Amino acid sequence: MVYQQIYKMKNTEINQYKLSIVVAVYNLEKYLPRCLDALVNQTLDNIEILCVDDGSTDSAPKIIDEYAQKYSDKIKAFHKKNGGEFTSRNYGLERATGEFVTFVDCDDYVENNWAEKLYNTAKENDADMAVCAFERIDLQTGKVVATDMTGFGNCCKQINAKDDDIVFINPAPWNKVYKREKIANLRFLPFRGFNDMLFLTSTFTTMNKIAFIPDVLYHYYLRYDSQIHSVNEQDVNNLKKYFLEVKELYQKENKYEEMKYILDLMAFIHLGVSVMYRASYDKNIDIKKMMKETIKYLDDNFSSWRKSPFLKFSYSCKKGIKHIGLWGISKFYKMHLHMWFIRIYRFAIDKLKIDIKF
Repeated sequence: MVYQQIYKMKNTEINQYKLSIVVAVYNLEKYLPRCLDALVNQTLDNIEILCVDDGSTDSAPKIIDEYAQKYSDKIKAFHKKNGGEFTSRNYGLERATGEFVTFVDCDDYVENNWAEKLYNTAKENDADMAVCAFERIDLQTGKVVATDMTGFGNCCKQINAKDDDIVFINPAPWNKVYKREKIANLRFLPFRGFNDMLFLTSTFTTMNKIAFIPDVLYHYYLRYDSQIHSVNEQDVNNLKKYFLEVKELYQKENKYEEMKYILDLMAFIHLGVSVMYRASYDKNIDIKKMMKETIKYLDDNFSSWRKSPFLKFSYSCKKGIKHIGLWGISKFYKMHLHMWFIRIYRFAIDKLKIDIKF
């Protein structure tokens, strides 16, 4: 199975570095130096920075070669044929040697203590993953659009079937460090747009504890020409296909029966809610028909969402406004009023400018 491609590491391999940072590079020569300057000036010592050029057509390959020559103790430059961001991340992950590993987008930048705070948080809490807050910035205006992942505060969460808080972790891989031994056999899936979420979901089969810090350490730039801001019918079909691969992974690891309410809830949130909302903007999509097909897909493959203990009103009231909102959305769906939800969701975001994300 594609997701279970295993990178065979040598038995003699030693964890030389505390942290491996994989930078997926494709063009964006204008922003790349800012990204690399922030990485080479990290306060955490003993790190490696793996810059993977995905067949760039501008001066990006030259830039990473120059940085690798200047900072030969930290930066390693790799060049390969264009294959998409997921191939660059997998390429870097397969070559990483650090105790922990993380990923960075080449048009973003991090605070100088980003690596140190995440690494120390993971080590101090004996956690398999550490997560920090981040901000979204409009690339054109420089305005901060939103700040995310501050709500967990300083805490640790066990990965278990009785707590759905892990479902609300933003799936991006760049505000996290992962214990490398826990993800060595996982890969980003071969399609665009949603493999971050499926990668994070898959880590729940191998990890036990996640540590959080509310510090805004990563600055993510919104580029509206980026592929992640559009969803077409093929994207939706790919997500449905690969969500089933993740379910197979849970079953193979004997985790599905234990974690089905978590996995099925993630399928409902990401495929049934977030992706359907984004797909509704594509004029080539019959969104009413797609919504109907998607709900059937969820009922056929992730059916526990209808009986989820996490979508009960009594539970949601204890957990706060985001959970109550999700309970409300599930009621729309169960009453076959999903198109009304889409209209309300779009009105809140487009007209009221409310940043709503689950």
